[in-house]
Amino acid sequence: METTIIIIVAIAGILLLVYAWLGGFRKIQFTVQEAGGEVLAYEPHTGEYKNVGKVIDKMYYDLLNEEKVECFRGFGIYYDNPQKVEKSKLRSDVGNILENPTPELLDQLSGKYNIKTLERQKYLVAEFPYKNQMSIIMGIMKVYPALNKYIRQNQLNEEGFVMEIYDVPGKKIIYRKQLL
Repeated sequence: METTIIIIVAIAGILLLVYAWLGGFRKIQFTVQEAGGEVLAYEPHTGEYKNVGKVIDKMYYDLLNEEKVECFRGFGIYYDNPQKVEKSKLRSDVGNILENPTPELLDQLSGKYNIKTLERQKYLVAEFPYKNQMSIIMGIMKVYPALNKYIRQNQLNEEGFVMEIYDVPGKKIIYRKQLL
């Protein structure tokens, strides 16, 4: 019996440490910032948001292996609220941010990929640490409830997309809520 209690306490302690390491106790802070201007290579996606990671990864490797273009930040622009729209009808644009693309590179990629420049505008912005793939799940669990609460408390329009930028070198996920 004593061994069982020790094992349960040890497992609980380990889970608590992992939760803390992933940012589970982090307070989410929002600021209004002007942002945007990034050049995006993307694929439109319809369906469950949980399936977009495969699309982002495929585009990353296609750009790297076929075009010799290395990207360091993936992204997802999520247009629909999954609490209000049927999962099979959720719309998003997902892909990679092109780092300082030249006009020649844009010409090279434009026939094979969807390319657009994200409009510069004011966004509600928050950051969350990126440690590994679990960080994305933890971010969803922490950031979106805080975002919804912030929007209600500040009487902001809940319409508009949310963009997640997966900044691997910066070790963070940047959340941008479009302000309308």
